[in-house]
Amino acid sequence: MDAFLGREFRLVPIGIIRSPYREQGQAPFQGRFSDEVSRIEVFPRYGPGLKDIERCTHLYVIYWADKASREELQVVTPWGPEPKGVFACRSPSRPNPLNLCVVELLERKGNVLVVRGLDALDGSPLVDLKPYSSALDAVEGAHIGWFEEDR
Repeated sequence: MDAFLGREFRLVPIGIIRSPYREQGQAPFQGRFSDEVSRIEVFPRYGPGLKDIERCTHLYVIYWADKASREELQVVTPWGPEPKGVFACRSPSRPNPLNLCVVELLERKGNVLVVRGLDALDGSPLVDLKPYSSALDAVEGAHIGWFEEDR
């Protein structure tokens, strides 16, 4: 941590998310289990970074959960009554509410991406986009111990 003291650390939003979820509790626990369609509006300044993105079937969407609590370090998940540490689960509530969701890219319309399976609230700031590849990103046999035990 000493390496970061005195240095600026700043995130710049590159767009905004338009989803059907207006309030906390409306978004699905895992976006990939939802058929809802959302739009990701990338700011014109970052539009050139979308070159060739329509050749991707799926994307990592990294967004800032600006309405999530930044104080909670333990939360109760949808999978059981026992509190879990925020770093051991996927709760949007965390000290730095960066959230990650894999979505299906349905269409690109200029600087707007139409996607399925996003779990972000409407108006969430977009931090980054990255292509998802099952050949590169899927780790066979990976698991969350408590998740398997609690189910």
